[in-house]
Amino acid sequence: MRFRLILALALAAVPAFAETGAFRVDGLPRGDGLSIRETPDASAPVLGQAPEGARLRGFGCTNETPSGLTWCRVKAGPILGWARRRYLAPD
Repeated sequence: MRFRLILALALAAVPAFAETGAFRVDGLPRGDGLSIRETPDASAPVLGQAPEGARLRGFGCTNETPSGLTWCRVKAGPILGWARRRYLAPD
């Protein structure tokens, strides 16, 4: 019984994730690439970039971030990191 209570509390603390599946990079300023970052924060280290129109695999999005902006966990080739939801369109 105690284990179930601990598990329920732990699951309640996990940020809500939605929007899994495929994304396409869209809406970037001309000539820019989408930064894929280590954590869902604009000041986090950049792991790589994805060009306009690139297809990314999505693993969920959250707005429970330091900035309150929505970020998505994405994979671009071998790079797994976080990208701003603003620049991701469903594919």
